[in-house]
Amino acid sequence: MSERRSKPTYLYGPVPSRRLGYSLGVDILPFKTCSLDCVYCQLGAEPKTTVRRAEFVPARAVLAQVRKAVASGQRIDAITFSGSGEPTLNSGIGTIIRGIKRSTRIPVVVLTNSSCLASPGVRRDLRQADIVVPSLDAADEAVFRKVNRPHAGLTAAKIVAGLAAFRREFQGQIWLEIMLVRGVNDGPRHLQKLKAAAALIRPDRIQLNTVVRPPAVKSARPLGPAEMEKIRKVFGESAEIIADFNATARPGAPVAVDAEAAVLAVVGRRPVTTRDLALSLGGSVEEVGDLLEGLGSAGKIRAVVHHKKVYWEKV
Repeated sequence: MSERRSKPTYLYGPVPSRRLGYSLGVDILPFKTCSLDCVYCQLGAEPKTTVRRAEFVPARAVLAQVRKAVASGQRIDAITFSGSGEPTLNSGIGTIIRGIKRSTRIPVVVLTNSSCLASPGVRRDLRQADIVVPSLDAADEAVFRKVNRPHAGLTAAKIVAGLAAFRREFQGQIWLEIMLVRGVNDGPRHLQKLKAAAALIRPDRIQLNTVVRPPAVKSARPLGPAEMEKIRKVFGESAEIIADFNATARPGAPVAVDAEAAVLAVVGRRPVTTRDLALSLGGSVEEVGDLLEGLGSAGKIRAVVHHKKVYWEKV
C-alpha cells in the first residue's frame, strides 16, 4: 500500500443526504466513540460509552483535507460533522468549525446526539456552525435508557435542559431530530412528553425519522409511512418526515480516481445502498455495483438485507 493511501482520511463522500443534499462528511473520532449506545445505531453496538472529551485527531490535518475537497470543484452542499460517534466529544471541534468557516461559505452542519450540550464549553464550540441537528429520542427516563442506552452520567432531563440552553445562545438553525423505533418510543404518552420537551427547546424544525439502515439491535424496527404521518400531526406544522434522497446524479462528479478508497471511506462509517454510492461517486449503478461485489468477494465489505433493501457495511 502506498504512503498516500496509508494516511488517515477524516472525510467521506460527499454522500447523498436525505436532508442536506450532497454532504461532505467530517469524521473527527475513532470508530464508535460515543456517549450513547442506541439500539438503532447504524455503526453497530458498543456497550463501552464515554463522556470524556479529547482532541482525538489533529485539527490542522482535518482542515487541510476539507480545503482540498472544497478546492476540487465537486458539488458539496454541506460540510457535516458526523461519522464514527458523537462529534462534540472531540475537544477541538470548535477550532475546526472556525477554520472551515474562514475558508468557505459552504454551510457547516453538526449532527449531535445532544448529550454534551449541558456543557457551556460545548455550546460555545458549536456557535459558529450554520445548522445543528441535535437528536432527542426520549423525554422519559425509562424510555431514554431503553432506546439510547446512555453513559451512566447522562439523564433525559439533563439533555433537554442542555438543548434549551443551546437554543437561547445559538443564532443558527436547529433541526431537532426524533428517531422513532416501533414499540420503544412511539407510544402516545411518550410522544406528548417529547412534544412538551420540543416546546421548551423551540427548534426551527422537528424532523421525524425511523430505522432506515440496519440497526445495532435487530429487534429495532421502523414505523410505516401512515404511522409516521400520524405522529407528524402530533407535533404540528414545524414537523416533517425525513424523505428519501431524490436525485439521479451528482453533476460534475466523475467516479473517484481511487474509487475503492472512496467506497471504503463511506462504508466504514455507515451502511449504504448501491444507489447511494453511485450518486456519491458519480458513476452508474452497474459500475459501482461491480466494484461493491468485488470488494465483497475480497472480504473487505459485506452485504446485509434490511427491510428488503440491500446495504453494504463494514466487515
